Amino acid sequence: MEENSPTNICIFNIFNGVVEGLSHFSETSRVALIYAIKPSDDLCIYDPQDLLKGHEQRLQEIYSDIPAWRQAISSALAKQPRGKFLTTGSLNMPGLISFGGSSHSLFYQMWFTEHHPDMCSIYPTERWLEHAGWLMAQDFSSGVMTFNTSGHVLQKYSTHAINDHIVKVRDNLLEHPTKLKTYSILDTILKISKTKEEGAWSRGTIIFMDPEDLEEIEFITKIQEHERPSLSNAKHIRKLLLAVERSNRELVSDGKTIIGISNSDIPDYAITANFHGDYGFIKLQGTKICSFYDGSFHSSAKRAKLVELEELLLQADIPKETAADLLKTIGFIVHAAETKRFGCTLIIDLNAVPARLAGHLIEPCIDLLDPHNLDLACALAKIDGALHILASSISLRGFACLLDGKSIQGENMARGARYNSSLRFTAEQKNIIAVVVSSDRPVSIINRGIEMNALHEWGPLPETPLKTEILKEHFKGYFNE
Repeated sequence: MEENSPTNICIFNIFNGVVEGLSHFSETSRVALIYAIKPSDDLCIYDPQDLLKGHEQRLQEIYSDIPAWRQAISSALAKQPRGKFLTTGSLNMPGLISFGGSSHSLFYQMWFTEHHPDMCSIYPTERWLEHAGWLMAQDFSSGVMTFNTSGHVLQKYSTHAINDHIVKVRDNLLEHPTKLKTYSILDTILKISKTKEEGAWSRGTIIFMDPEDLEEIEFITKIQEHERPSLSNAKHIRKLLLAVERSNRELVSDGKTIIGISNSDIPDYAITANFHGDYGFIKLQGTKICSFYDGSFHSSAKRAKLVELEELLLQADIPKETAADLLKTIGFIVHAAETKRFGCTLIIDLNAVPARLAGHLIEPCIDLLDPHNLDLACALAKIDGALHILASSISLRGFACLLDGKSIQGENMARGARYNSSLRFTAEQKNIIAVVVSSDRPVSIINRGIEMNALHEWGPLPETPLKTEILKEHFKGYFNE
């Protein structure tokens, strides 16, 4: 198919809209698309940044029995009216989020993007991919494929994706039609998150429920009906949050006003907004859907997952039980630093004979499996210098330790001394892992002078449409149809 064909232009515009939108909602995100326009067409792939590289075997397993799955889609579409987008759902591939569907105008499409480790939930991203599929099917159906309207819609789809997920879940939970206007609620949450009271950011919880469900809530107190503040008055609601901050109480809203204050258990169907200062989370069924900060919604859970550290510890010469306890201990200190916004460095020493570090040596070493000692370690982490932690005994050997070493390639002067000294130190020391927490950056896992969880700088997206490839030719040697 020629690069500048209407089909390729349509794919190019929608594809770039998804990439740009998801890269703002999450970390930098790659996207891929597998599709077939007609039931008899070969499957084609559009993957300019090699997202699906390494997944060839799984894709071969999914798409090898072509006649069977094509017939299943054709049979399902035959029962649907024209214009219907029949969703296919996730392919459950490790490290990827996928969602697609079929329609009379575009027989099959499956969208893929990265499953970032620190996501609150994959579901808003699934709704994003689902909407990309629906828009592309509509563009193919209408024949208007060279305009970029759909791409622009997908660039700014975060609020819609969150709304779509909330509506989908609540429709399944509620026994009556909802009266909550989710878009209005999401807009209010962002306004409150940007409103300070006497120089302080919002803290506390607001739950949003349909009026007919309020009888299930036990109120501590209610505001007189004629004085209830409207959700549009973000400044007033911000003041009311002072009554519930740092407590088990919450403000209760019917979607239009604030009704009162409660300390009841929050029902699964209630939309919950938790404010934690300059960031917060939206929850449904007690589970985080997304976070909000800097005036917009994001997928980040605001907590480092330490996936790369877990992999390094599992490869180390220590018992699995010790590795699990050590990971939990390190995670506790890291999350304390993230929550309280201070930077620190943790040196995990895997050597039988501990490395020698200049700093305050502790005699005897402090057992970090003791919760009181772990709290002390969090306090000591605030002091300039690194914590020296022995992996075999999960104990603290020293604090305020200085890390030295010769300059190496890969240093980044924009990252500061804490990061670069860890690169140098681990490059010269064997069996040492450094965990660097910056107050304004993701947590870095460093081993042998290399940042193990560094963000990959993928090549830029093409500025003009690329020629799509036939799937079995793109992964030649894997597909034997």
